[in-house]
Amino acid sequence: MAERNPDAVKNLAIAVYVLQGVAFLIGGFTAVIGVVINYIKLDDARGTWLESHFRWQLATFWWGLVWMVIGLVTTVLLVGWLILLATVVWIIYRIAKGALALNDGVPVA
Repeated sequence: MAERNPDAVKNLAIAVYVLQGVAFLIGGFTAVIGVVINYIKLDDARGTWLESHFRWQLATFWWGLVWMVIGLVTTVLLVGWLILLATVVWIIYRIAKGALALNDGVPVA
């Protein structure tokens, strides 16, 4: 196994936060690219403070997807629009909180 480069792993975490944020502007496929990066490079982050960021990003993606689907399915009941709005706010919050913690060089919780 190759030796881990913490700077490279941190740069990947930055890239994934950017990909998650850009997903709101140009389409959700960038978030999918981010989640693929997370899974491919998770072992490189394992056991470091950066692992919390990779897990945070994965949870943001999957829970965001679940709530987006629930929101879309329930838009006919009108409550879906509130679910979608709350989900977007929640995802933006998680991207911001995670990116700020990464910038400070601390695990995200």
